[in-house]
Amino acid sequence: MNSGPQGPARPGDVNALLGRGSEFEGKLTFEGIVRIDGKFTGEIFSDGTLIVGEGARVKAEIAVDTVIVQGEVVGNIRAKTGVELHAPGRLRGNMQAGTLVVQKGAIFDGNCVMEGREGAARPIAGGQPASGA
Repeated sequence: MNSGPQGPARPGDVNALLGRGSEFEGKLTFEGIVRIDGKFTGEIFSDGTLIVGEGARVKAEIAVDTVIVQGEVVGNIRAKTGVELHAPGRLRGNMQAGTLVVQKGAIFDGNCVMEGREGAARPIAGGQPASGA
């Protein structure tokens, strides 16, 4: 089934899990959906979906299709499709994403560049709004 706003993925949908109490340091590449409920430090690359579960702590540079944050992420995110921050999730870092959803109670401390599927958006110098539409 497709992901929904209340339940991003059922347990049977997840291809891999780093469970509570587990710690990993290194480079993670994957297909499909991966859920992290433990601690991860390093780099994460995929065309799939990364779920950072409540209680998880991720310190990484992340480049994936979709990121769903319910735990803590420190690092920069590049998400082709989008980023979802669900309470009590926290993101400290910059992000580049097609869409951004921030639920009440979630915390985002950083900068965001929104970019369409065409990849047309560019970082804005000096914090000035882009001209046009």
